[in-house]
Amino acid sequence: MDALYIGIDVSKDRLDVAANTPSIAPFHVPRDHGGLADLVERLKSLQAERIAIEATGGFETVVTAALAAAGLPVVIVNPAQVRAFAKALGKRAKTDPIDAAVIARFAEATRPDLRPLPDAETEALGDFVARRRQIVTMIGAENQRLKRASARMAKSIKRLLKALEKELAEIDQDIDDAIRRSPNWLDKVELMKSVPGIGDQIARTLIAELPELGTLDRRQIAALVGLAPWTRQSGQWRGKSFIGGGRAAVRTALYMGALVAARHNPTLKTFRDRLVAQGKPKLVAIIAIARKLITILNALVRDNQSWREQNV
Repeated sequence: MDALYIGIDVSKDRLDVAANTPSIAPFHVPRDHGGLADLVERLKSLQAERIAIEATGGFETVVTAALAAAGLPVVIVNPAQVRAFAKALGKRAKTDPIDAAVIARFAEATRPDLRPLPDAETEALGDFVARRRQIVTMIGAENQRLKRASARMAKSIKRLLKALEKELAEIDQDIDDAIRRSPNWLDKVELMKSVPGIGDQIARTLIAELPELGTLDRRQIAALVGLAPWTRQSGQWRGKSFIGGGRAAVRTALYMGALVAARHNPTLKTFRDRLVAQGKPKLVAIIAIARKLITILNALVRDNQSWREQNV
């Protein structure tokens, strides 16, 4: 019997479920407590090889947690990759049942590996880190408005900025408290901060949003973050390589770390200068440093060792 793969399309109010075989009819359940309980019971009886859920900006979190808690083989898949797969299949129509079927077929074709899901404490830390990022974005937007505001509007903006800065300080304290409650997290933060270019916020972002750090090889971790280059080639023609997909928040944090490392990490500065001397654009060199950073951090966490100068 062929392996069974299940796809689940998640929306705000309901879950559409489909299999990679027509012998199992598609169905849907509400995305509430009763619907999740029903979903778990129905999927348990199917004994699927994988149950794939498309990342949908947070709606998938409670569904994934419910299935994982029941011991079901659930994986979260990249929506951009699923859409590209759908186009390759010629699936132009887009409805929730069709999307669920495409996800199931995508899982069958790619056979994604099961990865450990973050525990409750890591999820809570992830919420804090995400909220901090939102507040920083709001502060930046208000500061831009302040530059062109009238005197009357400036008072309003300054009041809001004061409130946002107070909230940011409280979020930072919550993050500090969460890190200090977990010796394992604290040790990982110190390991990562031993690398010039990596500070508190980058290390905390990696802990919260990249729990796989230290468990994958260098190619897998770069691909997971979205820093593995995609090559375009056909016959004698070679297009530019590019990066994308993966975890944007982690990639952004690593990019900021790369900017600092390019100036203050002697080893990575030498690496950057060598690339630029070879004619690589400066942006490409910075992205290469970000990729080096994640592979270095992955190795440090895996081996439980601090940074030491080395050739890269």
